[in-house]
Amino acid sequence: MTLFPCEPSLQTDAHSEERIVYWHRDLPPLAAEAMDEHSLEATSGRVPGTIAHRDELWDRCYGELMANANARLAQEVTRLGGDYAHVHDESIDTRHDDAAGETWLRGRFSYMLFRKAPQTS
Repeated sequence: MTLFPCEPSLQTDAHSEERIVYWHRDLPPLAAEAMDEHSLEATSGRVPGTIAHRDELWDRCYGELMANANARLAQEVTRLGGDYAHVHDESIDTRHDDAAGETWLRGRFSYMLFRKAPQTS
């Protein structure tokens, strides 16, 4: 399973691990059949909501959000009886808990669920 959405799909070895989640321009196998469109939400962990080290905190939250989204997508593909998810839209926003002084990222991801085409003999 690919953990980072920007990682290209260059797998040509039949023994390599098969991908489940495909992001934006990265498409599932051509023989895959579309099943249905779905969406899910994922979040990053919470970090101190300070101005100091803002870029590092954003990068950390973004990496965590994408790893969490990828894991959730893989779980949903299995739960829904599919083989692949192709994420075609995402929306990421910042959330704040002023009382706790924390902030985090929340993402909403829309995807098409695919299954492997039935094998013909």
